[in-house]
Amino acid sequence: MRVKRGLAAHKRHKKYLERAKGFRGGRGLLYRTAREAVERAQQYAFRDRKTRKREFRKLWILRINAGAREHGLTYASFMHGLKKAAILLDRKVLADMAVREKEDFARLAERVKTVLD
Repeated sequence: MRVKRGLAAHKRHKKYLERAKGFRGGRGLLYRTAREAVERAQQYAFRDRKTRKREFRKLWILRINAGAREHGLTYASFMHGLKKAAILLDRKVLADMAVREKEDFARLAERVKTVLD
């Protein structure tokens, strides 16, 4: 008995072409180039999910450092003081406080200064 493979191939092609919707030119229309583009896009997505975490951590540290320096502290001394004062806030929350709630961050900085002295 003969097996006709048209349906399976059509499903496979359709899957890739749907994922390539919105890609420019042949990358969104032609199966082979669409498949290459989709596979490359998946590689970039996988890699950049890791990169995003690094980028955000860098941003948070930058913002905390700027907030700490407004109060006469460096990032390292500020974080050391927080540990000494047993204040368990993560960098994401601290960065948000440094940008949006400056008076609360100022109170934290004062508490850190007292602990360090």
